[in-house]
Parts: sequence; structure tokens; C-alpha cells
Amino acid sequence: QVQLVESGGGLVQAGGSLRLSCAASGRTFSNYGVGWFRQPPGKEREFVAAITRTGSVTYLADSVKGRVTVSRDNAKNTVYLEMNSLKAEDTAVYYCAATPRVLEVGMTKYDYWGQGTHVTVSS
Repeated sequence: QVQLVESGGGLVQAGGSLRLSCAASGRTFSNYGVGWFRQPPGKEREFVAAITRTGSVTYLADSVKGRVTVSRDNAKNTVYLEMNSLKAEDTAVYYCAATPRVLEVGMTKYDYWGQGTHVTVSS
């Protein structure tokens, strides 16, 4: 089992920045790739970003490319999602998830999920 806890969400003005964290416990975190997903109000959950076990490779959704960076610190069992130039359409609940696979974009490929952290971007 891997337990994931997201933090860092909140209310931010459009154009601002936030850094979300995903803290893991349980099994060896470095054995898992991590993905970030988000669910805007009234919409389906969607892929945002993914990072490999070592953090050497990342993959971003087109909607966030150029504004978002994903990184990890395996010594701290934590993955980060740095979001800049935030827009109103970034408003969502953000989830991190862990998978033994590599750079997966499909939710069904992830075995463990956090409870989510809310991000609200005011325009």
C-alpha cells in the first residue's frame, strides 16, 4: 500500500502561482511513477502531469505545458506540481496518484490516490 496526501492548494488570483505537494508513505515510493490529475467543478477528472520513478522524465498535458512543472524528491517521498500563470480554468480539485508503470495518462493505470487538494483561481 502507498498512502498519498496532497497539500498546497488554496485561493490564488489569476496570473499567480502555487506549488502542490504529494507526500507518500508506505511502500518504497521510488518504485512508483506519479501522476497528477484534476477535476474541475462539474467536469470529469483529467490528466495533468506525470513523472517517472527517478524523476528523470516528465510528461505534461497540452493544457498546462509551459506553465506547469512536475518534480520529485525521493529522499523526502514527495512529488511537487509547480503551477504558474494560473488561469480561472485551472480551478479544480487536484489529485496525485501512484503507479508501478511509466508516464501513464489513464486514471485506471494508477493504483493509489490521494484525497485531493482544492485550487481556486479567481479572475
